[in-house]
Amino acid sequence: IYPNGPADVNHFHAAGGMGFLLKELISAGLMHADARTVAGTMADQMQEPWLDDETLAFRDPPERSMDLEILRPVQDPFSSEGGLALLDGRLGRGVIKVSAVKPEHRTVKAPVRVFDDQADVRTAYEAGELNKDVVIVVRFQGPAANGMPELHGLSPILGNLQDAGHRVALVTDGRMSGASGKVPAAIHVSPEAARGGPLACLKDGDIITLDADKGVLNVAPDVLDGREPARFRPNAGPMGVGRDMFETFRNSVGLADHGASFFPFLAGGRSV
Repeated sequence: IYPNGPADVNHFHAAGGMGFLLKELISAGLMHADARTVAGTMADQMQEPWLDDETLAFRDPPERSMDLEILRPVQDPFSSEGGLALLDGRLGRGVIKVSAVKPEHRTVKAPVRVFDDQADVRTAYEAGELNKDVVIVVRFQGPAANGMPELHGLSPILGNLQDAGHRVALVTDGRMSGASGKVPAAIHVSPEAARGGPLACLKDGDIITLDADKGVLNVAPDVLDGREPARFRPNAGPMGVGRDMFETFRNSVGLADHGASFFPFLAGGRSV
């Protein structure tokens, strides 16, 4: 389905939907059927709701896909690899969606342009400053900074630069909508810049290597040596972050790669 193909979620549902998908994953041993959810187990989620006259009822998912162009069984996948990849390296750990990125765009090595606010990316783009091979870094966008806002508004800019023939990628400790796809984007990079992560030490012109196929997110070994990390200033921008209303959250939330939880048993280690 979009952005990997022309179908939408309605087509997905008609092909068998989440019920068929979960059934396939569970039957192949790729999902724990007894894992608890807010409404029973994962096995319970296979059941499809429907109206029996005017009564809500549940039925088993279809045994086969109704459209193999949209939804396939485990034995006949679209790809032998998943649609997400883990990136790791001297810039931290992140994830990248590769299912809609063409193979020729999955590796980018280019100079960095560092931004602390997504609005500044648009300003630089409109000024013609990004018309080149570039890795755009948008930092201080994680859960401990400003609550990890949606950065989907950057997609048209990134797409235009790539369509113009430039090698371009996004690296951020923030998040990006799943509807984004054709430009390589390393997201949820952890530890985040607000906690002193490596992104806080980057400067314009540093060379970054993003290789989605090899799972690499790197900068040369000595580039960050001796640099002091830039500090996150919560209310430096015009919007602020609620006059420090969310200070308790920012100080308590865990790392993104541990679920960004407040609960100590889920939050994982924090680098302060």
